[in-house]
Amino acid sequence: MFDLNSSGIAKQQQLVEKLPYKFKYKFVCAGENKTRELMIQDWEIGALFWNCLSRSNGDEELAKRQVRQKYFNDFVNEKDVHLFLGTHFVYHRKNAPDPFIIVGVFYPPKSGQLSFFHQ
Repeated sequence: MFDLNSSGIAKQQQLVEKLPYKFKYKFVCAGENKTRELMIQDWEIGALFWNCLSRSNGDEELAKRQVRQKYFNDFVNEKDVHLFLGTHFVYHRKNAPDPFIIVGVFYPPKSGQLSFFHQ
């Protein structure tokens, strides 16, 4: 939460607790036939975890299953998932084979291809 004072400078009032887990997507790239595993750094998965943890009365295993259900089953099966990728300087300096991280997930509803010709 931020509070804008009379000088217009935002002051931080509350820190967000660090996630105790690193969530990742594991997938095969089309055309490459190579499996990749990228960490999700999007704030949305953190908010989902904290909400699931709250709804499960602190049961971390149940909360993790609910996050997996949402991201894997719901998104992959019902949505057209697109990943926004970014990089991190540390991984480039280490010459990591895959320096990318997921900084956002866009998941519009799946829609069938429309026909050019009307029947």
